[in-house]
Amino acid sequence: MFYAIISALALILNLIINRDSLKNLRGRSGESISEQKVTFRYNIFLIASNCYFIADIGWGLLYENHNIDALFPLLYIDCLFYFFFMFLTMLTWMRYIVAYLYRHDRKSKVLLHSVWILFVLALIYLIINFFHPFIFSFNEKHEYIIEPGRNIAFILQIILYLLTSSYLLFIAHKSIGGEKLRYAAVGLTCLVMELFLLFQIFNDDYPSYALGLIIGICVIHSYVEEGERKEKEIYDNIATRLAENYEAIYYINIETGAFQEFSKSEKYAAMQVPVAGRDFYEETRLNVERFVHPDDREFARNLYRKETMLKNLEEKKFYSYKYRLLINGKQRHFQFTMMHAPDGKHFIISEKDIENEITAENMRLENQKKQVTFTQLAEILAVNYDVIYYVDIKDSSYISYECRNIYGEVEIQRAGDDFFADSKVDITNIVHKNDLDSVLDFVNKENLTCKLMNQKSCHHDYRIVAFKKTHYVRMTVQKTADETHYIIGIENINDEVKKEKQHLKALNTEKELARRDELTGVKNKTAYTELEKSVQSNIDNGMDYLPFGLVVCDTNDLKKINDSQGHVAGDEYIKQSAKLLCNIFDHSPVFRVGGDEFVIFLRGDDYTNRVSLMKTLQDQVWENLKAKSGPVLASGMAEFTPEKDSLVTEIFDRADKAMYKNKRDLKK
Repeated sequence: MFYAIISALALILNLIINRDSLKNLRGRSGESISEQKVTFRYNIFLIASNCYFIADIGWGLLYENHNIDALFPLLYIDCLFYFFFMFLTMLTWMRYIVAYLYRHDRKSKVLLHSVWILFVLALIYLIINFFHPFIFSFNEKHEYIIEPGRNIAFILQIILYLLTSSYLLFIAHKSIGGEKLRYAAVGLTCLVMELFLLFQIFNDDYPSYALGLIIGICVIHSYVEEGERKEKEIYDNIATRLAENYEAIYYINIETGAFQEFSKSEKYAAMQVPVAGRDFYEETRLNVERFVHPDDREFARNLYRKETMLKNLEEKKFYSYKYRLLINGKQRHFQFTMMHAPDGKHFIISEKDIENEITAENMRLENQKKQVTFTQLAEILAVNYDVIYYVDIKDSSYISYECRNIYGEVEIQRAGDDFFADSKVDITNIVHKNDLDSVLDFVNKENLTCKLMNQKSCHHDYRIVAFKKTHYVRMTVQKTADETHYIIGIENINDEVKKEKQHLKALNTEKELARRDELTGVKNKTAYTELEKSVQSNIDNGMDYLPFGLVVCDTNDLKKINDSQGHVAGDEYIKQSAKLLCNIFDHSPVFRVGGDEFVIFLRGDDYTNRVSLMKTLQDQVWENLKAKSGPVLASGMAEFTPEKDSLVTEIFDRADKAMYKNKRDLKK
């Protein structure tokens, strides 16, 4: 009786926890064919398990009364069913696993063929068992006798479960998130079933396999079925919440077209579009004929084919399009955004009513057209920019213009509420990755305000990537005469950059050797003189030259080293000094302008961090002086001040004086 009670409890528990699944063998509506296949095969496994539990209950009750001759035929038949349903649970479980893996690879095929072979062999041996006991038999007292074939069948099942669990745990190891947990749960269920089969071999008086089955079923219910159900609830809740911002959101199986709609729009509900269905492509094309504006139907009709949708999303994160719908007889503009779901097996399409936005945009465009005068634009049209942006300084709204023909006629291309926000998206999509940060910093409202406070215009050169090719462009920004708008022009400077590169290459080839110090490898006095003349020319011409500074350095005790240790040691000392300066000022050119004198032209990050860099240099020199090891250099720094400096030599003299003061401090 104890044996039968345990199997009966397993049967009751299975019926309770899987009552919904057993009511709906084919799965839920809206599921793909693959998902329905998994659900169906799992439900068949549950039915096979219930049949096994019933046979096990019958065995427990009948074998307890095996001494009653009248019951023996029933006992023998029940024993046959016991083994048949045990093998059937093995077959249905393995078929469920293959479907669950969604794989059609060699391993899945081998697994499926193996279990079918085992099942067919088991049926054959059960038939043979009538004539020649191989799996089980009974003696004259109707006592159950285990035959060798029974343990062989169990061991083969154990091996199959062991291999399958190893494969599933390997897949779980490579998976992430909820999928990892579910694969692990299915793999552990195989382990449980093989473990309890092993117990069944050694103890035939206890329903071990029934316990293994129900434990495995509980694991699958808790970690797979419930996990997927909770995930679906979460996704449904997220989709429903997102649907509050849209008229509707569709979740579509790419392969089958099965779909589900999420919508909270009463206006959209009035159209009575199905909330779920089995063929999104066909049903949507029918709805196009019913609800889309006649002028837009041809455009919309061609959008909803699987091949077209996949092509539109090639190498794109999303694809947007617009057309008009007729709702209660009135036309309204809708925007549709299509994207791949994270699993790559579904489309997500959102629908949004943008009629109000379209109306507002048209009004804004008309107003801005009235405000913009071609007199203001003439300031920059003369320089033949490819694209011009006319940006309101106060609210950042804008219109873009493009010159498309030889007569210079300007066409409006785009308008928006926030140039700086929209430009971030455009910059991220087209600007070369190495120039991305600098362009984002330049196209910043605060930066432009600061730059144009004391100058008429500013510009920035950078690269864009279009049609897999790199192009050099220049963005120039200036204010209108009334200082109410920015005029931003973008021009292609590929030819200019190409010529400049060729020119620089020729110059560099000729002058590089003449400008390089042979001993240290840094730039020499000739190179410094050229730089000094270039900077002086910019200052003389009234250009707002970039902020820069000069550091003058002089090595201490070079003559003493030459006299006491020789010129080879002196040369090594100079090379160590140059290396120290290059390591510290690694973003600025270092020049050797005399035997033991160096100049650093501070620029960029080095200029910004000049105070900390000078402290680093002087701290290192003090350490070298104390340790009596390494170069000791006196140094001084001066910055270019546009308001009072008219000569580069003035900056050099200030730095030189500071250097001599530092030299005296070092000698003390």
